[in-house]
Amino acid sequence: MYSYTIIERVKTETIHEKLHNFDEHTGKRNIVKLVVDDSFDFVMAGIEAIIDDQITKSFRAEELASWNLLTRTSFTYTHINWKLTFLWIAGFLFRYFFLFPIRFVTFFVGFSLMALLTFIIGFIPNKRIKSFLNHHAMCMCMRILARSISAIIRFKNRENRAVKSGICVANHTSPTDVLILSCDNCYAMIGQRQEGMLGLMQQLLSRSADHIWFERTEANDRRKVIQRLQDHVDDPNKLPILIFPEGTCINNTSVMMFKKGSFEVVGSTIYPIAMKYDSRLGDAFWNSSEQSYGEYLFQMMTSWAITCDVWYLPAISRMDGESAIDFARRVKHTIAEKGGLVDLEWDGQLKRTKVPPKLIAEHQRLYWGYLSNLASFSGSSES
Repeated sequence: MYSYTIIERVKTETIHEKLHNFDEHTGKRNIVKLVVDDSFDFVMAGIEAIIDDQITKSFRAEELASWNLLTRTSFTYTHINWKLTFLWIAGFLFRYFFLFPIRFVTFFVGFSLMALLTFIIGFIPNKRIKSFLNHHAMCMCMRILARSISAIIRFKNRENRAVKSGICVANHTSPTDVLILSCDNCYAMIGQRQEGMLGLMQQLLSRSADHIWFERTEANDRRKVIQRLQDHVDDPNKLPILIFPEGTCINNTSVMMFKKGSFEVVGSTIYPIAMKYDSRLGDAFWNSSEQSYGEYLFQMMTSWAITCDVWYLPAISRMDGESAIDFARRVKHTIAEKGGLVDLEWDGQLKRTKVPPKLIAEHQRLYWGYLSNLASFSGSSES
């Protein structure tokens, strides 16, 4: 008689420990023996990365422990028995033929109202009145749009919300993040100019407030982008600016490397925001490599609901002598810890590009430092 059990996978961290936590006071070892021993660890780490690496799974929809009656999370469960099949069919009819029409009408009303109000507010010359009306109009429209996906949002520690001209940074799952956060506060946005529906949204938002949209060619010129960000922060009358330093959408299980640009702004205060979605009723992750924004929006409107917890964390300032990179890492760790997310040092752009040579060179430098401290380059060995 056979028994079926799950074999627990224990991931080794030998290479990481060797490169970052080696003991410099350990006796010298023969270089040949040391390299041969390390070769097995590198091979094992490579096989583990092929089977289940930290990067690839962060760009796929989160795997659920139990099925939520959505075919996009698991299609095979629909045929286990007739009762489950009946529940799935009933849920399908309810979501597509009852919830979706109501949500679509709600979205149309919210979108049309936002277009109308931003058009009117754009003609108001008085900046103070314009800012006041824009704040309330945006929060109202975003709350209506949030109803179109049945968003359930829990805001926590609201006393830590950003004030004028501050910089807000948050982990990034999808464009829905902006919708969620704008239900509770009004922000200025920064990002690359888009086309289609997202591009239309950018045009509407720019009518009533100052946002920073840059062309693809400008995105490669960090100095121009940072200068525009600095000019925005230096103006006390501008809205707090919302930035997603990861630069790409992650599936809300981890936080990847924060780009240092927004942390180089002189004299700015960072307001961290941690966002954690509950995928049991609907997955908010947008895989832009596989689906258009229209397809993603349709997926949101046919889910059960979108549930999100938002934590406003205490403001953080850059310490004396702290580099922009270290500051970004400190803020990222704070967000990951509060949201219960895995803190990764990998660049999210690996989703679209190959591993950059500088990253390979960095690991080579670490291994050379390890060898230089522990290896004996003579024929003798002390251990």
